[in-house]
Amino acid sequence: MAENSQSRTARRKQKKSKKKPMWKKIVLSLLIIFVVMGLGAGATAAYWIATAPDIDDAKLSDPLASQILDKDGEVFASLGDKQRTKISYDELPKILIDAVTATEDARFFEHGGIDLRRIGGAIVANITNGFGSEGASTITQQVVEKSFLSPEKKISLKVQEQWLALKLEREYSKEEILEMYLNKIYYGSGAYGVAKAAETYFGKKDLSELTLPEAAILAGLPQRPTAYDPFNNPDLTKKRMDTVLKLMVRHGKISQKEADEAREVEISSLLTDSRPDSAPYDAFLQKVEEEVREKVDGADINTDGLTIHTTLDTSAQEHVEYLLTDSEDNPIPYPDDEMQAGLAVLDTKNGAIRAIGGRRNSEGKKEFNFALTEQQPGSTFKPIIAYGPAIEYNKMSTYHQINDDKPYEIAGTKGATVRNWNRQYAGWMTARHALNQSLNVPAVKTLEEVGYENSKKFAEGLGINFHEDKITITDAIGGTQTYVTPVQLAGAFRAFGNEGLYNEPYAVTKVEFPDGRTIDLKPKAEPVMSDYTAYMMTDMLKSAITEGTGKLANISGLPVAGKTGTTNLEDKSGSPDSWFTGYTTNYTISVWTGGYTDENGHRDVIPSGHTKIPHALFKNIMTELSKDVETKDFVKPNSVVEAKVEKGSNPAAKPSEFTPSSSILTELFVKGTEPSSTSEKFDKLDAVSGLKATFNEESNTIDVSWDYKSDADVSFEVGLQMNDGKMQTLSTTEDTSMVIKEVEPDANYTIQVVAISNDDESMKSEPKTTKVKIPGEEEEEGIPAVEGLSAAYNEANSEIDVSWNYNGPPASFEVSVNGQTKTVEANGLKIDGAQPGQSYTITVTPVGKKGNNEGVRGQSQNTTVTVPADETGEDNGDPGGSDEPEKPKEPEESAGGDDGEPEDPGEPEEPGGDNGEPEDGQS
Repeated sequence: MAENSQSRTARRKQKKSKKKPMWKKIVLSLLIIFVVMGLGAGATAAYWIATAPDIDDAKLSDPLASQILDKDGEVFASLGDKQRTKISYDELPKILIDAVTATEDARFFEHGGIDLRRIGGAIVANITNGFGSEGASTITQQVVEKSFLSPEKKISLKVQEQWLALKLEREYSKEEILEMYLNKIYYGSGAYGVAKAAETYFGKKDLSELTLPEAAILAGLPQRPTAYDPFNNPDLTKKRMDTVLKLMVRHGKISQKEADEAREVEISSLLTDSRPDSAPYDAFLQKVEEEVREKVDGADINTDGLTIHTTLDTSAQEHVEYLLTDSEDNPIPYPDDEMQAGLAVLDTKNGAIRAIGGRRNSEGKKEFNFALTEQQPGSTFKPIIAYGPAIEYNKMSTYHQINDDKPYEIAGTKGATVRNWNRQYAGWMTARHALNQSLNVPAVKTLEEVGYENSKKFAEGLGINFHEDKITITDAIGGTQTYVTPVQLAGAFRAFGNEGLYNEPYAVTKVEFPDGRTIDLKPKAEPVMSDYTAYMMTDMLKSAITEGTGKLANISGLPVAGKTGTTNLEDKSGSPDSWFTGYTTNYTISVWTGGYTDENGHRDVIPSGHTKIPHALFKNIMTELSKDVETKDFVKPNSVVEAKVEKGSNPAAKPSEFTPSSSILTELFVKGTEPSSTSEKFDKLDAVSGLKATFNEESNTIDVSWDYKSDADVSFEVGLQMNDGKMQTLSTTEDTSMVIKEVEPDANYTIQVVAISNDDESMKSEPKTTKVKIPGEEEEEGIPAVEGLSAAYNEANSEIDVSWNYNGPPASFEVSVNGQTKTVEANGLKIDGAQPGQSYTITVTPVGKKGNNEGVRGQSQNTTVTVPADETGEDNGDPGGSDEPEKPKEPEESAGGDDGEPEDPGEPEEPGGDNGEPEDGQS
């Protein structure tokens, strides 16, 4: 066994001594790997080449038209089937050929379809910056790609592209390939091919007339035809032209002097006055083109024969475009033609763009699109930068108290401050009130509370990109260089209306290629905030429309939320930008207006009184879109509770049983953060005691009095209710009595007295009441007859004493004695001069003197008295005698009632002593 063991050991030592060095093993392994990889790569490349499409002459001639479909699958635009003029190689001027090859493929006439030198440079760039960061495509490869392949950046397609380029070079001449390229590519403004582009931009149908600047412009356009469009972006066109001129100098096509002379030319002087025909819904199509370009590598909607499914609602788009025109029946009161506008309409549920308004009075010729242009957001940023993050991270309630006490001093500056737009500071207030009044100081203080990092994270989740990736204190009021487009802002606000779910607004749902492949571009929604943040923010933004700065955008009967926003200039009062962004559960709309410049080309303010145009546009569009559509209200999630809070309590406290209703608010809290303690601010005031009220018939008033035994400093609020009417406050007094004047007859009055604290008017006692009945006016009676009429002859004075009683309304008395009549005021009279043996009939009729009885005659009463005959038989000097009784003298009132006539001493007098006053019973 020992020998065997030793033998094995020896063998191991022998094997060990024969092992190869380690470096040789590594080299061998690498060689094996490279061989395998090479074989694999070769096999893979062979497969890709074998599956490459064939060269199809028909596809080399014309680009394929792309069909653009609306949300219902209906074609609304076809791009690439018009605006095309073919040109042959012989018609191409040398200056154009030099400009194109210097820019796109300097060794075009030297390589065999692929440029190995460019490929080497591209490989280095792609290793450094990632695959696809730099291309090495020759003009031949570009013709192949646009004719036979998709624009995706895949290694397989790049291999096929190179293979087909080599094949194409074997089948066609360089001149033919360059001719294909210049007839196929898109130059912007609807122009396909260089000949149509020269006519579109410069009005030249003969290419031999092209100048060096014009040729340089045409050579530079294909890279970014929309961005470099000289009609819309002459500054960018000039920069691109300069790049082309530099390349032409570098490759020896022109001299430096020629390049410098070309740079002196103004772009506008080269352009034709006529513009290309408009495309339908151009503002929306610009967004479609942007999305396809950004999301589908290398795709060109103008030349690739794509079928593009979009989110467009054509009826919404047409209404938006109508409101941006100067039509006579347009209801929007634009101040002038200079005001510009940009707006976006989104579906709140999914972020689909339903309509885009790019500018006012658009001609549909790829003009500057304000809906896709960034502007300063102003106060529309407050929900995104301040209040939304505060709810999300601090669970701030809508009642949260913020001290709006004075201008906010910005730390680290030389006295810079943030001020409220109204230059007023109201002290402690709720977050709801601060937002709906769009106050600046509370907004920046809220940002401080929640913290910059939390705020930045929240806003970035809503698609906001901060300038230089920094957030500052004035971002809370949208006053920095962090700008947004109407599309972006609509997308951010939409998340508040969609339970906190966000995805980037999109105009394209999918793209279909001619070979049948489909790319789905619809983004996936993700939660970017809690449902409580979305709902509470929405509820606050509802208040901004019903109670705050957005009232002009409110729509009766529609649950809508939104926010206003304006900006300002440092050296001029007014606002250069005005916004309104709002939403329902169905639609979100963001509207911007502005675009004014002064004589120096600097931003200028909107004319005074016209910053509310966005409100009008929002209201009109939202009203139109909501017709005959059910618009549901926002649903409160279980994570949010409504709670009653005593106004002014800080921190929030529940109202006590004595808190007046005017001091109770209902606010929203994240569940579990609602107030638990009860306020002790209000206590029950003692009520008044001994309240009584009496009717004073003489003065026609109600005399009210009460007692108050408490030492509290109070006043008394006196209220009055008549019959079944409403209790109305008469006045407040510190006395314990009051006289209520001018009361109405036959009425029931309830008098109420409430004690009110002089320290806090909302602190009141229980009311105490008493009632009083006011008698009705007595109906005026008729005129009754006199009573107890009597007449007696007084022999001693030869007088007849007449008297009567009267019990009725004020009256005078008409007295008739044997046909002689006199009116008296007293209840009696004396008749002197009565003749012996004569009979006298006395009749008394009362006649009313006041009111409804004035002139009314009562029933007459009469009595008869006979004067005894003279016993002496003397005839008193009447020798002949007479059978006719002598009439008495006219009776007189007993005193004073002579009506101004002189007294006749021979006539009888009325009984004295009454001075003309009526006796008892007369009134």
